[in-house]
Amino acid sequence: MKYRTIGTDPTTRREVSVLALGAMLFGSRTDEETAFAVLDRYVEAGGNFIDTSDNYAFWIDGGQGGQSEELLGRWRRSRGVGAEIVIATKLGARPLAPGTSYVDNAEGLSAKVIREAAERSRERLGVEKLDLLYAHIEDHTVPLRETVEGFAALVAEGSVGLLGVSNHAVWRVERARAIAAAAGLPGYEVFQYAHSHLRPRYDVPEDLFPDGSLGHAGPDLLGYLREEPGLTLVAYSPLLKGAYTHPDRLPADFDHPGTPARLKVLREVAGETGATVNQVVLAWQIGGDLPILPLAGVSSVAQLQENLAAVDLELTEEQRARLDAAH
Repeated sequence: MKYRTIGTDPTTRREVSVLALGAMLFGSRTDEETAFAVLDRYVEAGGNFIDTSDNYAFWIDGGQGGQSEELLGRWRRSRGVGAEIVIATKLGARPLAPGTSYVDNAEGLSAKVIREAAERSRERLGVEKLDLLYAHIEDHTVPLRETVEGFAALVAEGSVGLLGVSNHAVWRVERARAIAAAAGLPGYEVFQYAHSHLRPRYDVPEDLFPDGSLGHAGPDLLGYLREEPGLTLVAYSPLLKGAYTHPDRLPADFDHPGTPARLKVLREVAGETGATVNQVVLAWQIGGDLPILPLAGVSSVAQLQENLAAVDLELTEEQRARLDAAH
């Protein structure tokens, strides 16, 4: 396994494995026996960076979520897992009532919610401190200063380590970070956005994003990473939910003229290296010039094994240049 440092403050920064494990469906679609087997193998391979959220996976049963955090808590207790494993979670997008969603009834990012939701996550996970806590989605009903101060208070108390942000407009991320910096408070240092080798159309409206998607790491966010070396991108959906091996799963916003060209180069490089296309995508992210950590969810140990092999896949500069330039 290889590792990268996330965070800049010596008191809160962590060394994490370059391949993060997504636990979104653990405890719901992925049964406990399978999830435990995946978690055990991941740790055995040197993995130490696991991702979840307080709302995973509410859409499976129409509830409010929490199954993933609860399963991770049971796994931690049964295996005697301590602070050596970094567990990241998120708040802000948990539905306030069963049968609703984050689109119409999200918990939001008020100071009260941040404190109460973080406490519930600690209880479900069975930890005294959340290693990394993300603001999951935007909340336009609460002043940014309140959100910034709400997260910073938990860091000051020692119940949260690093702060992160997901699915926010880059301008709002920068504004929140500026508020924190001006007040001498900790700000967002880890970004979690969708990112893969194939590029989506960013102008396609979604329920949460009427002006076009804010959930993908577009040119604004990638440029931000180049200018701010202390930041890290945790890239969710790096394998596009299996679409590289099952083209029928490719989301509609990837249906544009640039996709075939990038797929062609991916397949060429996979043939040259003897790796799978999935492994090439992960290796391209891990070894690139931007601080990107792929966050891949799996539903079996076999899928995890394929992903783990990507950590040691070394692409040549020429192969990287071709992958970067395809459009």
